[in-house]
Amino acid sequence: MNKEPSDETNLKKIFKTKSILKKKSDEKETLMSGFFDKIQTPPQINSMIEGKVISIDKSSVYVDLPPFGTGIIFGREYNAVRDVLKNVNVEDNIVAKIVNIAGEDGYIELSLKEARQAIVWSEAETAMNSKTILELPVKEANKGGLIIEWQGIQGFLPASQLKSEHYPRVIDGNKDRILEELKKLIGQSLPVAIIGALPKEGKLIFSEKNLDQTEKKEITGKYTVGDEIEGEVTSAVDFGIFIKIEDELEGLVHISEISWSLVEDPKTLFKPGDKIKVKIIEIENDKISLSIKALSQNPWEKAKSKYKKGDEVNGVIIKFNKHGALASIEEGVAGLVHMSEFESEEKLRETLGLGKSYTFKISIFEPETQKMILSFVS
Repeated sequence: MNKEPSDETNLKKIFKTKSILKKKSDEKETLMSGFFDKIQTPPQINSMIEGKVISIDKSSVYVDLPPFGTGIIFGREYNAVRDVLKNVNVEDNIVAKIVNIAGEDGYIELSLKEARQAIVWSEAETAMNSKTILELPVKEANKGGLIIEWQGIQGFLPASQLKSEHYPRVIDGNKDRILEELKKLIGQSLPVAIIGALPKEGKLIFSEKNLDQTEKKEITGKYTVGDEIEGEVTSAVDFGIFIKIEDELEGLVHISEISWSLVEDPKTLFKPGDKIKVKIIEIENDKISLSIKALSQNPWEKAKSKYKKGDEVNGVIIKFNKHGALASIEEGVAGLVHMSEFESEEKLRETLGLGKSYTFKISIFEPETQKMILSFVS
């Protein structure tokens, strides 16, 4: 006859079982914790990533990107940096920008050119903030100033930002003579500093003047956002106009701040020496941003009470772009006639002529965001 186990024996078994289960649970938790520790954020398009080159052939470079897989630089991206890749070897670490996650054959498609551009713009910001002096050669000259290149980025040095010994002193202000004087500087290296970085326009703005920072703060400190002042145009370029506010102080009116209407080329509207009234809209890092259009009422505010969705309006075609045609309804208020209104871009351009007036119906009207979509009527 079997003897029943004592209560003490049963308790020992229960505690032993619990101990074993706890140990297994702890081991499982440790394994899971280790697993989650190894998980990394998945790569995203436009993010920067670093990896080791594992293979190079005539038209592609393969990069190891553990634990995500293999990256590839090929096609247009390869051709764009062919000269750079001549100096890249297997086992080298490179930083690239992700342009496609699910690329051909499962590779992560990379761009070395875009990565280099992002790094260069970051370096430009650093150089600008630290007032780094750069010795750079003058590449070209135009009637407004000099063209200088830094790390593959074209920059502009306005004539007003030249030191006195380089400033073209032409008594009658003749543009051709000014250009002749500026051309004499082509090939010379000038000590300059970056005073503006415009990544969207792909441009840098340089200055040769060595203005003491304390002195500059004293000058800019006399002005506040909202001040309306008169200045003199020193140069007009494709991205805006430079305005001399006083000696040693200049501000930029960006092309988007010139008018409520579409501005294609500031150089056709302004010339050096023009006196214009402007409004200060920003003072940052001792740089002054100016606006001309801020001196007048936003026409979209008035349009808010004049138009509504469903209204028929007359509009003049002022521009074609990749989305369709832009029709001016009144000064400063324009709507987009979308490409989808027509069978093709060719059909759109056949139907609508630049400078001609047509009747449209407002299909979308959002004056707060200055958005108007038009449908062609006749």
